This record gives sequence, structure tokens and C-alpha cells, in this order.
Amino acid sequence: MSLKRIAPVAVLVMSVTATGALLASGAGSERGKLSPQTANAGFQSECGACHIAYPPALLPARSWEKLMAGLADHFGEDASLDADSAREITAYLVRESGDRGVSRKGRKVANSIPVSDSPLRITDTQWFRHEHDEIVPAVWRRAAIRSTANCGACHNGAAEGDYSERRVAIPRDTGGAVAGQTSLRAR
Repeated sequence: MSLKRIAPVAVLVMSVTATGALLASGAGSERGKLSPQTANAGFQSECGACHIAYPPALLPARSWEKLMAGLADHFGEDASLDADSAREITAYLVRESGDRGVSRKGRKVANSIPVSDSPLRITDTQWFRHEHDEIVPAVWRRAAIRSTANCGACHNGAAEGDYSERRVAIPRDTGGAVAGQTSLRAR
């Protein structure tokens, strides 16, 4: 057999093999997700007790370190932790942060934040503002949403780290989510 005939077959076999290996590894499932590589029970129980346990990939390591160092005044609340818990959760957040974790989307978020900036609020990032720029202020004030920090109000997969647009349902003024609603503008 000539090299001209074997080359296309070899390329096809290598492509199929590589695709199969990628799918078997689960790497393809990471696309569009911000869920961390590993779970952390302390983070889930301590942080998730008051609000959604935001994916660590939504902020760079320097932001998580700053946030964890200021838990005595955590957005007006005392969220202080014992030293061991704080150390464990901080290490987890830093390891899974947007600039150090494995999430491609997390890297995109981290790259949108100037190195000189350490935002404490995910909603203060350029990435967040860009992703939500078509939402008018009246939508944020709806009873079922009430805050830009209430991700789960619109992102049905937020608890699993899935913020893809296909899982977005913007609640109407009545407070009920409308499955499949695609318009982000107030009605």
C-alpha cells in the first residue's frame, strides 16, 4: 500500500482514538462548567450554609485569600471560622481558583481581571458584567431574584457549577421561573 493511501486512514484512526480518550477522561464534560476538580466538605458546609458555594474558578487566588482574611466583616456579616477550617478552605479556594485551577472557563474569568485587582465580589468582575450586560436593572429587582449574587435564581445548574446559557430561565415578575425563556430583558 502506498503512503498516500495510508496517511488519511492513519489520521482518521488517530483522531478517533484521541476523541475517545478525551471523552473517557471526562475532559469534554468540563466544557462550560465551573465546578471544581475536587469537592471540599468544609467549603460546602461553611460557605454553603449562607449562600451558594460559588465555584472557586470565579475569582483568582489573590481574591480568595483576601476574602478569607476578612471573614470577620464578610459583606456586613461575621463569618469567622476557626483557624483550621479557615486554613483548609483557603487552601482549597486558592488551589481551585480561576488562575490556578483546571477550568478553562475559570481561566477566562481570571484573565479578565487585571493583576493589580483583587475583587471580592464576583459581580464586580469584568467577566460577570460582560456575561450579564443585556440584563436590565428591573430584572435584578424581581422578587425571585433580588440580587446579582443570587445565581441560582436564573442559572438552574448553578449548584453543580453549570452556568451555561442553555440552563438559564429568567423568573418573571410573578416570581416563577419560565423554562426555556430566552429573553433577558424586562417585560
